Amino acid sequence: MSEHEPEAPRDDGVERPPPGPLKSSVEQERAAAEIAAAAEREAETKTLDLGAGLSDRLIVAITGTSLRVTVLALVLAFAIGGVFLALSEEAVREALGYFTSRPSDTFVLAWEQIRASYAALVGGALGSPRALTETLVLAGPLILTGLAVAVPLRAGLLNIGGEGQVIAGGLVGGWVGFSVTGLPLVLHLPLALLCGMLAGAAVGWVPGVLKARTGAHEVISTIMLNNIFVAITFWVLTTTAFQVPGRADPISQSILPSARLPRYIEGLRGDIGILLALLIAAGIFWLMERSTRGFELNAVGSNASAARAAGMDPSNSTIFALTTAGALAGVAGCLIILGIDGRISPGFSSGIGFDGITVALLGRGGIGGSVAAGLLLGGLKAGGRSMQGATQTSLDLVVVIQALIIIFIAAPKLVQAIFRVKVTDDRTTQISKGWGA
Repeated sequence: MSEHEPEAPRDDGVERPPPGPLKSSVEQERAAAEIAAAAEREAETKTLDLGAGLSDRLIVAITGTSLRVTVLALVLAFAIGGVFLALSEEAVREALGYFTSRPSDTFVLAWEQIRASYAALVGGALGSPRALTETLVLAGPLILTGLAVAVPLRAGLLNIGGEGQVIAGGLVGGWVGFSVTGLPLVLHLPLALLCGMLAGAAVGWVPGVLKARTGAHEVISTIMLNNIFVAITFWVLTTTAFQVPGRADPISQSILPSARLPRYIEGLRGDIGILLALLIAAGIFWLMERSTRGFELNAVGSNASAARAAGMDPSNSTIFALTTAGALAGVAGCLIILGIDGRISPGFSSGIGFDGITVALLGRGGIGGSVAAGLLLGGLKAGGRSMQGATQTSLDLVVVIQALIIIFIAAPKLVQAIFRVKVTDDRTTQISKGWGA
């Protein structure tokens, strides 16, 4: 056979694609294999061995790490937080002045301050029907803003614009709630929620398009939109479309009863907002874990180049992720205005859009984790108010405890090193990419 003569095809009964024309198909198969491998690795990080118990599986699904490490992280966070609580008491600081002569005074006073503070914290979060409903009513918007950060994280994006999206949803949903009249509850409330959701989605869509079409970083664009909507709030509350007739202060008209979230216990602030948040979270879980769109988001977040080679469009995934995030945050704004507050006032969002970042990071970017973290932070917020009233402890110390919990749950290896424990079944997940990703 001549050196330049092409080799005759082998007749061994096995079909082989021609070497040249289907090169792109081979690349697509390789890319699909890479995406499948990434998905398999991600699935492995969220599960334990078959011999693990149900509680371990649940904890891993929520926090991304084992039950032992999660418990130790909470213990460590509350222990260090207790030191700050003790030092916040003036009597403890005075006892430190004569610590060498009577050290027992310092320890007794410190223990009493820590015990009283944490008792008030737990009692204010779970100690009564009023406390429990307060925790749930605060947790609903937190869960949704957490999901508004968690969904883009799956696509490798960081949504800092939850605050602006919450404000947009609250403004539009609240306006529909007091300006549209003559509708029954079954029509008026869903209409207000839908309009608020669409407003938040529109605010999320803008940075999504800017990112997909121009490459503008979503962190910058979403932060700028936050500032814009804070200013818009102050302006619209001075217009006749929002202001209470005869009043000049920047407070909107009250939401009509037909657009208020129904309360499940008369006389308490608890409303169906938490139920809506949980239902939406279940829908987002199905979207991210069971749908084709969710698979594309996860694939783009794992490797955008491989996803593009496999026929996916990262640009569309970017727009969809940030638009969905905006819709979630918009509903959170509606829960505040149509449920908790009952009217629009400056600063009604109270930084809950930024709290959503805390929720998503504490939940390690997972849907179940964000729900659990939202409930935890709702309890800390409700209990913190009770602690402040009962022990005169600064509410800022609750924020310190929240930060400590996040630090230790987000760094399980640090907890293992501190307590010198070895967890062979521990799994962790990467919940975001670097700035330049």
